[in-house]
Amino acid sequence: MKDERNRIPITILLCDDDEEDRAMTVQALEAAHVSNDVKTVEDGEELLEYLYQRGRYAGETGSAPRPGLILLDLNMPKLDGRDALKIIKADASLRDIPVVVLTTSRADHDIQRSYDLGVNSFISKPVTFPGLVNAMNVLGRYWLEIVELPPNPE
Repeated sequence: MKDERNRIPITILLCDDDEEDRAMTVQALEAAHVSNDVKTVEDGEELLEYLYQRGRYAGETGSAPRPGLILLDLNMPKLDGRDALKIIKADASLRDIPVVVLTTSRADHDIQRSYDLGVNSFISKPVTFPGLVNAMNVLGRYWLEIVELPPNPE
């Protein structure tokens, strides 16, 4: 989405270990007319490889651009979302990237812990596709049209 000030569209990085959930979230973003480039990663380890351009993303600035928004699942193998969030928010070069937790959890302790670690928003995934489209529409309008995001340092 672009607003009336013609902002440059940002890359959205979706981190979720469930292939079906990734595909459904991307479809919901498209259905909500969020036209931003969406990149996906499967777990916290791959998220950090992407952000630090290591491993398969080494030297891949074109295919792994710095995201302007991260959508992060909490419960993942290898490195879960909580641990990845802790690393991101502790790194001065990454902490300004807004992170929105997008998870099936509605547990108070997950919500509190996420905010304690510096998450910018916490969204419990709606259980229906129309609900997810609505959530992505609101997310897109808020994060990509209303909020002033920090400029991309690249």
